[in-house]
Amino acid sequence: MTAPRDEPLRWPVTASAHRFEGRVIAVRSDTVRSPVDGSEFVRDVVVHPGAVAVVAVDEDGRVLVVRQYRHPVGLRPVELPAGLRDVDGEPPHEAAARELYEEGHVRAADWRVLIDLLTSPGMTDEAIRVFLARDVEALPDGDRFDGVAEEADLGVAWVPLDELVAAALAGDVQNATLVAGVLAAKAARDGAGYDALREVGAPWPSGDKDGDSSAG
Repeated sequence: MTAPRDEPLRWPVTASAHRFEGRVIAVRSDTVRSPVDGSEFVRDVVVHPGAVAVVAVDEDGRVLVVRQYRHPVGLRPVELPAGLRDVDGEPPHEAAARELYEEGHVRAADWRVLIDLLTSPGMTDEAIRVFLARDVEALPDGDRFDGVAEEADLGVAWVPLDELVAAALAGDVQNATLVAGVLAAKAARDGAGYDALREVGAPWPSGDKDGDSSAG
């Protein structure tokens, strides 16, 4: 068997209808033609700008996590610092650094690409790049970002990586990006090491919204 790798592929779209335009997402209905038997079917697609997240690890091996209210699920889950790619032309690693500053009140000097995720490819084009950040330093109180809405009640903590992995396996933390990120960080730490991870400018075809696959 060859090495596992996602295969780029686009089946023909014979018609597309706009259904909804929201604050963050849009929805369209595509009529897709199968090249296998020529049949056509309709698929609803949630169009998403994409996002970034950060596994920030300090010198003691702890990971910075946040808590904030999430209305759709009625929880205040444990999460990674993360946010939308909603600034035109902003490179993903700079967006991640901005989120780490705004939500975690820290800066990091060393950045790597940890993993790339497609959250639910059967219904949305949302792509998330999760970075690993090290050499972190806390910001002075005067330099901290003041959150609004859910972020006004944001909680921040440093938790040992192995404790987060155990919580994920026990079902005590459920945020998909957090679970994938901490499991990947443990695999990297216990395997080839963090320095073997990809550079921040590594190609990211799934995160390319403007035709440039090196979206780092």
